[in-house]
Amino acid sequence: MSENLDAVSRIQAAWRRERPDVDVAPQGVIGRLHRLSDFIATELGTVFEAHGISQGEFDVLASLRRAGAPYERTPSELAEHTMVTTGATTKRIDRLVDSGLIERRAAEGDGRRRIIALTAKGLRVVDETFTDHMKNEHRIVAELSSDDRAQLEAILIRWLGRFES
Repeated sequence: MSENLDAVSRIQAAWRRERPDVDVAPQGVIGRLHRLSDFIATELGTVFEAHGISQGEFDVLASLRRAGAPYERTPSELAEHTMVTTGATTKRIDRLVDSGLIERRAAEGDGRRRIIALTAKGLRVVDETFTDHMKNEHRIVAELSSDDRAQLEAILIRWLGRFES
């Protein structure tokens, strides 16, 4: 019978056997979300690698692209829009500057303020990567029916909203 169970079900069954006094029901959701997250991250990573960038670097490039022309933000705006620390953002910026995908320059009228902007090469890379990234995400969610996707999205919006508020 256990060969028909997924990994989370096998773990839950073992815990129920060993610790029947503890309710392991949340593992059914949390464990599967965690495993799916790992699988999805691996699948998404293949697209970023194919374009010669990391997921974190794509995050910076995409944030600049979403800003609209002239595709620039301050380092603190980038940190806010990528939801990582300013230190992590700085490391990503340094790598992207070195690869010629973005440039760092002084803001007009305030030499102390820095601006981070996409280069022409960066704009091309982020647009190509984003197109492939969306194709990949469509492929990944194609495993679900459109009704299942809509229901899952609604549930995740409500649940995530409780953590983000």
